[in-house]
Amino acid sequence: MNLRQLRYFCETVDAGGGNLAAQKLFVAPTAISTQIGLLEQHLGGELFNRSTRPMKLTALGEFFYPRAKELLAQARRLNDESCGVAAGTWGWLGVGFARSALFSLLPNTIRNFRVAYKDVHLDLIEVLSEYQADQLRQQRIDIGISRFFGDFERAQDMSYKVILEDPFIAAISIQHPLAKKKEISISEFNTIPFILYPKDSGSPFGQKMLNSLKRNGTSPIVAYEAIELHTALALVGAGLGATIVGSSIIENNRQDVVFIPISDLNEVSSIVAVTRKKDQTKILGVFMDQLLSEGQSLPFTK
Repeated sequence: MNLRQLRYFCETVDAGGGNLAAQKLFVAPTAISTQIGLLEQHLGGELFNRSTRPMKLTALGEFFYPRAKELLAQARRLNDESCGVAAGTWGWLGVGFARSALFSLLPNTIRNFRVAYKDVHLDLIEVLSEYQADQLRQQRIDIGISRFFGDFERAQDMSYKVILEDPFIAAISIQHPLAKKKEISISEFNTIPFILYPKDSGSPFGQKMLNSLKRNGTSPIVAYEAIELHTALALVGAGLGATIVGSSIIENNRQDVVFIPISDLNEVSSIVAVTRKKDQTKILGVFMDQLLSEGQSLPFTK
């Protein structure tokens, strides 16, 4: 049994006869009857009752026809999807991301990618930067969008591409007196409770932030530790303290928080795309290009 036999059989049923099926398929009528005969020989029974005009399906034919149609449809889907994968227009892409990428970098990247590649399924998974390499090794994601502060460990089996360097900026409640300033000094964090994030034993990001402040002569009092950035900003909006974030998150953010440049803090965080080495598909390459393009267009970034 092969796909040609299935196709000839189904076309004969759909057309209402072998001669009409032959015309539709641009083959000789004898080719239709020969292939159907071979199919019946393989199955061990007749598919058509040939004593009637027009021919009608036998019980075996009634059973076989819908299943043959489904198998042909699956074969067509397999062909189309495989060609799409080869051409880079169809497939699946797992994207792991640090929460801060949701504010500006990721939404526009996804929107632009989906316009051009509507048949590629994007699976979005929130993963702290420090855990993305393991997710890549386990094939759960194909690219990780990470945020690092200062030097960070680079796994030997991973590739790292800096999307943008993101200057730090103060996040302060709109009700706080400092909210009226156009910029503040790093020393202001000595006078306001500090909200640290992320609260995770595997992430050194928060401690690196504190160390940076201390190197610059400031020792803030940590009043709260938030599990992730959204929580930290909610605490800021509630007037419980201030924190420091990457300036790229300003767009489309909270209305109860103001973001103010820090005049004497020159350190930046890096948003980095992490992928498996030697694992560069066309789809992944296009998504990476979209990320780089979006990163270059963001305001307040270096």
